[in-house]
Amino acid sequence: MLAEDSTLLREGLVRLLTEEGHTVLAAVGDAAALLREVEARPPDIVVVDIRMPPTHTDEGLRAALEIRRRRPRVGVLVLSQHIERNYAAQLLTSNAERIGYLLKDRVAQIEEFLDALERIHAGGAVIDPEVVRQLVIRTTHTDPLARLTPRERSVLETLAQGYTNAAISQKLHISMSTVEKNLNTIFDKLELAHTTGYNRRILAVLRYLES
Repeated sequence: MLAEDSTLLREGLVRLLTEEGHTVLAAVGDAAALLREVEARPPDIVVVDIRMPPTHTDEGLRAALEIRRRRPRVGVLVLSQHIERNYAAQLLTSNAERIGYLLKDRVAQIEEFLDALERIHAGGAVIDPEVVRQLVIRTTHTDPLARLTPRERSVLETLAQGYTNAAISQKLHISMSTVEKNLNTIFDKLELAHTTGYNRRILAVLRYLES
């Protein structure tokens, strides 16, 4: 399902997804209509703009959070015109599975957009690379990221985009053992060593979204 108040973008997304073999159950222009459609026939994934009518502030975000509360098995991909750290934090800290936050410019990069949908559907979390880049380059004395080496930062950035260890290895041209060693060091430096499971991986980025 799609929720986007720009008719041009909404129809373009419908056409793109349909041509790529997806079924678009509904395409609406406001958050209230989206919530009604999701309750009537829950989809696999919802794609929603953060800023929706009537106030064009955070209606889409609030709808996304409500969908996450009511239907945790429904994947949610939120689109934003600009980087909104606070909004991203609210969304991602609600549940770190089947969730994504992308800038609208990323939609034009069709393969990346479709890949994000696939990763969300598979249970992953996807954060726009530009959002991650801005988080990773923060190096104030109060920022734990300042303790990371350049290689560890690269691994963290790629991890935050939702890639597996194997994919990180291929993308950065390093061995799997190097990926695992860097991840363990990152978790130690960010005081996540005693957190278990998938959450430890995404918490490494969520901590900075919250800050």
